[in-house]
Amino acid sequence: MRSSSGFTMALAGFALLTCGDAIIKSMAGMWPAPAIAALRFSIAVPLLASFVAATQGGQALRVAKPWVQFGRGFSVATSSVVFFFSLFLMPLAEATAIVFVSPVITALLSAVVLREHLQRASWLATLVALAGVAMVLRPNLAELGLVALLPLIAAVSFSAMMIFNRLAAGTGSPMALQWILAATAAPILLLVTFAGHMSGIEQLSVGWPHWSVILRCTIVAITATMAHRLIYLGTTRGTAADAAQAVYIQLPVALLIDALVFQHFPDALALGGAALIVCAGLIMWRNQRAA
Repeated sequence: MRSSSGFTMALAGFALLTCGDAIIKSMAGMWPAPAIAALRFSIAVPLLASFVAATQGGQALRVAKPWVQFGRGFSVATSSVVFFFSLFLMPLAEATAIVFVSPVITALLSAVVLREHLQRASWLATLVALAGVAMVLRPNLAELGLVALLPLIAAVSFSAMMIFNRLAAGTGSPMALQWILAATAAPILLLVTFAGHMSGIEQLSVGWPHWSVILRCTIVAITATMAHRLIYLGTTRGTAADAAQAVYIQLPVALLIDALVFQHFPDALALGGAALIVCAGLIMWRNQRAA
């Protein structure tokens, strides 16, 4: 029963994250993607700091390995900006499906960076995932060109963050690590936003946002914090491996939101590619459980 409730919590957390992505997508053309990402993380910083201080005491905000924490913040900042750009340009479900390749990329990076042994099943998962990504990208590459590769870049950046997370293990409580992640990413994103504004590129010019943009970014910051809390509780009430598989709830949720809100229906080849990416993740999960 305890394992079942953990998996349910993780499902709710990942579904909530996809709802936040849909809110981000709804702001396409209203404000630049770097500015939205900067505002989202800037709002999260005091919320997380207040929560950690209230539940664990102010000393919990002190974390070790500052360079590792910077790597985490830089990776999530890059992933967020690139993924937000992809949401503005691509259907939600297809961008989400491509990002699902991150567990496979993480396994490959673990072998290179952390010197972890990569088993034969992991190579099989890699090939399956790459085939799925190619199928999902096919129509978007034809329409958007190389811009359609943005979700893949976001997945690589997210995988880098996962490697840094491994290196940061034990340097603070889970919520404190979430706080330092936001606190590190926010100033990086503010600098990127300023540089984009000064570049003279019209799409990156930052003016005073509409009140609804501030409200939506606040909602995303709050729901993302709630989602990560639910995912964390899911790993404590069940197993981390089982809770991680709840991530695949994001695909049907994204498909449903795409159809109902954005009136987009992916073709059969894109759906088949998404299914292959999910299969690759499941192969990787079974391999890790067996190990």
